[in-house]
Amino acid sequence: MVVAKTLTSNRILRRRRKSHPFKRLLDYGQQYNQQIRLAVAGSILNKLFDLAPPALIGVAVDIVVKQKNSIIAQLGVKDIFWQFLILSFLTVIIWGLESLFEYGYKRLWRDLAQNIQHNLRLDAYRHLQELELAYFEERSTGGLMSILSDDINQLERFLDAGINDILQVITTVLIVGCAFFFIAPSVAWMAVLPIPFILWGTFTYQDLLAPRYADVREKLGLLNSRLSNNLSGITTIKSFVTEDYESQRLAGDSEAYRRSNNHAIKLSAAFIPIVRMLILAGFIGLMIFGGMATVSGKIAVSAYSVLVYFIQRLLWPLTTLGETFDQYQRAMASTNRVMDLLDTPVAIHPGNIALDFEGVNGELEFANISFAYQDRLPIIQNLSLSIPAGKTIAIVGTTGSGKSTLVKLLLRFYELNYGKITLDGVDIQNFHLRDLRRCIGLVSQDVFLFHGTVAENIAYGTFDAEEKEIIMAAKVAEAHEFIIGLPQGYKTIVGERGQKLSGGQRQRIAIARAILKNPPILVLDEATSAVDNETEAAIQRSVERITVNRTTIAIAHRLSTISNADCIYVMELGQLVESGTHEHLLQLDGIYANLWRVQSGLKS
Repeated sequence: MVVAKTLTSNRILRRRRKSHPFKRLLDYGQQYNQQIRLAVAGSILNKLFDLAPPALIGVAVDIVVKQKNSIIAQLGVKDIFWQFLILSFLTVIIWGLESLFEYGYKRLWRDLAQNIQHNLRLDAYRHLQELELAYFEERSTGGLMSILSDDINQLERFLDAGINDILQVITTVLIVGCAFFFIAPSVAWMAVLPIPFILWGTFTYQDLLAPRYADVREKLGLLNSRLSNNLSGITTIKSFVTEDYESQRLAGDSEAYRRSNNHAIKLSAAFIPIVRMLILAGFIGLMIFGGMATVSGKIAVSAYSVLVYFIQRLLWPLTTLGETFDQYQRAMASTNRVMDLLDTPVAIHPGNIALDFEGVNGELEFANISFAYQDRLPIIQNLSLSIPAGKTIAIVGTTGSGKSTLVKLLLRFYELNYGKITLDGVDIQNFHLRDLRRCIGLVSQDVFLFHGTVAENIAYGTFDAEEKEIIMAAKVAEAHEFIIGLPQGYKTIVGERGQKLSGGQRQRIAIARAILKNPPILVLDEATSAVDNETEAAIQRSVERITVNRTTIAIAHRLSTISNADCIYVMELGQLVESGTHEHLLQLDGIYANLWRVQSGLKS
């Protein structure tokens, strides 16, 4: 059933990815349909009034040439001064309306661009948070950052101005083209003749440029990934004196991005010169043949002046198609990347049973479970394990035996391949995912602290905690003494990832965070593996206090930290090979006893 659902999701995802990126963008922006319609209307109306001045110039010429027989005179106004006065009044109205609609469409398009940018980034980030850990293991942080930042910003730039430019070019071609056939049908074909070639060239360039800009976005993602990775690992780079090596690697990625951009630019840069030559042909044809028709009296002088001005308004905007089209292709490449992220199916089942935090007893059962990471051999095979409510059990074993994987499966970071895990007799897949994770407090060996104050990090996840509760949790975790010794105490900024604190200090803050959460199930994953003996003793004292009457799973390499556990399980190659109390396992004289002798110095 799981395989069938996965295949169905993959088919749906492939269909969506085959859709044109602009359609995918429109589908996403359906909630903004009213604003889009108003913005489109504003762009078109602005261009209509923008095209009116050439006609006004023709009317002015008509007044000068025909005077009392002009177009306005035919309306009953014979006085030339009043004709010019009326024309001036119309000019003021037209220019005023043009300015009004320009203000309107700019506000509407820019607001739309900002709204879509804001909501798209939030939606993409929220969706990203729902994806399973395997998704992140297959992708770099820098690449994902490129989607959430650069790609969405690229899309915002196109929405801000690009769509308006396209609409105004289309409006210009339609209105001016119709005007040509109305005013001088005999020479109108000369003006519109270059347009089919320009449009054909536009679509041809689109097909050629699309894969090149997709490659540009991909190369930018790799470059951002390198930068993000190197900045995170700056301590390692400095300690191994690999600054030159990393600079060379970054230069390679930057060079790949530069070449990819140049590959696209070489093609896009040729667009405007080609269009300009086509425009020149139409302009010269109208100037010569239209001029001869005017001299022979077939076309009025005022009409000819309008046509000469109009052909520039008709054809010259087409030169901007190159820049607009360039922006469009970059935006569509970005749209595909963002929409692909949004369309990525969530593999973790959300569950359908609410879990009452207060009513959890904490009895856990791992029933014949098996699991393998993608494209790897099974790391856990047919494992069964019972954890009574309120008891402390420990899991030990060599590196790679599957200890930490059990924790990830319990928190449902990954889905089981076979078997099931139950909490108080109910399969954990049936519980609402967030409810399940709220019931589990995890203290990992790789402590992550957010850039902020000590107090904010202790209260992370328990945001409504009062100051006295935060301090009490810190005292239980034996962190209060070192915290009050910091420059600003609980208000001290810990730095990115808590880099201003020592490993032991970070560990105790993580324990305080779990204490404040007060979960019915506590998981300690190598919580003392990277601390000194004094810090280990402090952590051990706090752990002994907080595990009373609480279901606790302690994963440890240091056997001295789990010797008082109610039961100790020994894992080897994804299976349980020994279990019992500390004394019982020593009597068995097996793997655990051998590890104990090595760590206690009884065996060299």
